[in-house]
Amino acid sequence: MIAPVRTAVAPRITSPDAKTKQLKTTNAQLICRMLALGWRYRAGSLLVLAQQCTLVLLTLAQLGLAGLGIDVLRRSAQPDVTVNWPLGWQPPASWGTLAQVELIAAGILISAISFSLMRYWSIVSAAVLMQRLVVQLRTDVYDKLQRLSFRFFDANQTGSIINRVAGDVQAVRMFVDGVIIQVLSTLLSLGFFLAYMFSMHVPLTLACLATTPLLWVGSVMFSRVVRPAYQRASELGDALILRLSENFQGIHVVKGFAREADEISRFAEANGQVLQQKSNIFRKISIFQPIMGGLTQLNMMILLAYGGYLVIHGQLALGSGMFVFANLLTQFANQVGQVTNIANTIQTSLNGAQRVFEVLDAPEEVESPKIPIRPARIAGELEFRSVDFSYLPEHSILSDISFCVKPGQCVAIVGSTGSGKSTLLSLIPRFYDCTGGCVRIDGVDVRDWDLKQLRRSIGLVFQESFLFSNTVAANIAFGHPDATPQAIEEAARVASAHEFIIDMPDGYDTLIGEHGCNLSGGQRQRLAIARAMLLKPPILLLDDALAAIDPGTEHEIMQAMDQAMQGRTTFIVAHRLSTLRRADLVIVLHQGRIVQQGTHEQLMREAGHYLQSARIQIAPEAAGKNSPRRRAG
Repeated sequence: MIAPVRTAVAPRITSPDAKTKQLKTTNAQLICRMLALGWRYRAGSLLVLAQQCTLVLLTLAQLGLAGLGIDVLRRSAQPDVTVNWPLGWQPPASWGTLAQVELIAAGILISAISFSLMRYWSIVSAAVLMQRLVVQLRTDVYDKLQRLSFRFFDANQTGSIINRVAGDVQAVRMFVDGVIIQVLSTLLSLGFFLAYMFSMHVPLTLACLATTPLLWVGSVMFSRVVRPAYQRASELGDALILRLSENFQGIHVVKGFAREADEISRFAEANGQVLQQKSNIFRKISIFQPIMGGLTQLNMMILLAYGGYLVIHGQLALGSGMFVFANLLTQFANQVGQVTNIANTIQTSLNGAQRVFEVLDAPEEVESPKIPIRPARIAGELEFRSVDFSYLPEHSILSDISFCVKPGQCVAIVGSTGSGKSTLLSLIPRFYDCTGGCVRIDGVDVRDWDLKQLRRSIGLVFQESFLFSNTVAANIAFGHPDATPQAIEEAARVASAHEFIIDMPDGYDTLIGEHGCNLSGGQRQRLAIARAMLLKPPILLLDDALAAIDPGTEHEIMQAMDQAMQGRTTFIVAHRLSTLRRADLVIVLHQGRIVQQGTHEQLMREAGHYLQSARIQIAPEAAGKNSPRRRAG
């Protein structure tokens, strides 16, 4: 028989250009791009930084007041101790120690309340800023995905694409929040702390910060070590999501073959690989953090030795000097310790940013020309002129395809699996652009048409009909959301769908489950045909649209569509002789080439692929008519 078509799927392989581009994207380039992204939200970022500066100043104020209080209490025991009040101010001589301490305590309380309020405001501001960034970036990625050609989706697995929109966008958000803002906040904090420490004692500050260059060297080395580990973790995460997605989509197959236990085992294995990779990263981090922490603790040892000497010899105050310096050094160490977290965030962000920017930078291979052609009326004449097509340069799918179809003609495309039937149809609405020759509609190269108008002028019914989780009416009107109920019903009648629709619980308002799970295959296909017919397109493409329909229903639909095809150029990928007999032209493909073309009657008189396949289909029918049981009946 004429072999049924299978939807052509391009090999999932990244193009050499994409790989080269990925290799050329350095860490510095990625960081610059993410900095530019943060600059788009500079107002919110500057507000958050200003809030962080205020928090640092309030922290310094609390430390200074606490140190001042210690000096005041110490003077009560040792009157010769000098107390340095801020800004040269001195309390009245009549104030006793208790009054001075109460004033200092009140100042600490006010600064603590101010710190809490400012902290709350800064958290809210940062959260709002990050959500704005995530929403906009996710929208940009999704918008770009809608405009990319099928080649991008052929080259990337579904799990990877979903991860880019969901997880990797969050990774870029982490860069703005956990790197840009965090680095600037850390630098501002370190600047204030250094200025304060230098104002107290320059030699002591230099001595305590002698290990700081080692922290920088360690961070750079850590970054280089863990980057490949983060990339591998993302790849394993993509594989895990793909395993999950395929299992849910193919749950009927899994249960039908009783493979639940095997699928659970495979998912557990994929999940375990992610866990193992993450554990490997965490082990590296757990080694790095104590080393960095140990270096910062050396500073405290230096402070106790050198600072203690200065206090003993009266060169540094105990409260406003040693106590404040120790707390500043702790704060400084905490801020330097953020280098570990920042380095960790940078690696996660760089890997996620690489994948997000791959989407945003992917070329829009199929798009409208700068000055597109928008004819008022499309007659439907269609010509393939020496068309070649290949998904990969070394693997040709179509070669030297040439034929012409007059307006209103019905063309049937037949051939064995993999001969290029679905690919040929995909070139008409420019799902792909041909790599050689051209496809013309009404004498105009389809690449010169306005892409949106071109596709809205072509009705499409695929072999595997996809329906959205919406009402029956909304699915039929997907290509024309403003269609009237009368127009929707008319399209349903043409597709012989009206009868089963009105028998549904809510008629045209009945909700369809995910992928049309509450409909039969024939019902889904009829709704897809109705969706195409609603647009009343001058060109209609049926990619084996009747494959999931029983012969009786096929007869009803074909009778209804005979009228709909009048004045409309129609392409049908089919294998049933009942369908092929209706075609004005039958094109036989074999290994991407046209080996025969003509009407059904003409091809039945020629030796070739068509006659051979037709005889295979006719033989069982003839045997059934001549069987003893049928003759006895």
